[in-house]
Amino acid sequence: MSAKLNQVVNDGLMLPGVVALENKAALLEQLVESIRRVDYVAAIASRPISPNRADPGSDYFDPIRAAVLKAQAGELEEASWLIFLATHFGKANRTGWLLIKDVYGNLGAGHNWTWPLVSTDPVAMSTWIGRNHAVLRSGGRKFGNHRKYESLDPAKSNSTGEIIESYVNWVMQHGSHAGLFTNALTQSGNNPRAAFGVLYRSMGAVKRFGRTGKFDYLTMISKVGISTIVADSTYMAEATGPLKGARLLFGGATTSNLSAVVLEQKIQHLDSFLRVGMQVIEDALCNWQKSPGRFLRFRG
Repeated sequence: MSAKLNQVVNDGLMLPGVVALENKAALLEQLVESIRRVDYVAAIASRPISPNRADPGSDYFDPIRAAVLKAQAGELEEASWLIFLATHFGKANRTGWLLIKDVYGNLGAGHNWTWPLVSTDPVAMSTWIGRNHAVLRSGGRKFGNHRKYESLDPAKSNSTGEIIESYVNWVMQHGSHAGLFTNALTQSGNNPRAAFGVLYRSMGAVKRFGRTGKFDYLTMISKVGISTIVADSTYMAEATGPLKGARLLFGGATTSNLSAVVLEQKIQHLDSFLRVGMQVIEDALCNWQKSPGRFLRFRG
């Protein structure tokens, strides 16, 4: 990887942010760490997965493993729904997947909030969340760090119930998740990168899903194997941490005045040598700018 960075510079792409050897070493480690995170889904998919991972009544429930298990069984609609829930709720540092476990599992009171149920009546789930929001926010149940400003309270604007309703409406315009992803590929001439862009833009219809939410959801859909889409961009114009990292790498300071358009061009040039993909680069840049001279492992 270090040799590839040198090749990029020799090809004329200046990287002033990694002239300092400690900065270069830290960025390289962040790239390796990001590759491991991206490859994580493929790693778990290569091993047997316990059915308990898909059971919200079990302490071993894990929505990502559940999505992989469902996808392997051909249940792509439920797998996609689980990915959305995992993206929206996130994984809390202390209590893990507890909040999504108890929402998806209906607090253990009978049926789970599965896709066939929610897709036909999203208001029912929205109403249930509103009725139980105080319970759901007790007992250490929390949103993940990237979703820490979300609210279950129906009195708040763009609460979880509203977000779920908007997601269902977005998907069901195409009849199903399969229809959504297939139509994007068809519209893009079966170009996986262009299809990613189509979906990213159309996902603006989902409330409270900004750049990070849309990017994380769509890249996970790809990693689980639900669709062949591939991230076509880092969508730097809407970024914060990755934008600072890109400006540091290509401009020498997080406050450099390089535009998002120019940065995207430079990132594409960089990846033409690294061949690691947009998700790895945006993740690595985001984490690297937090500690550019010393590698620190971050968890979102």
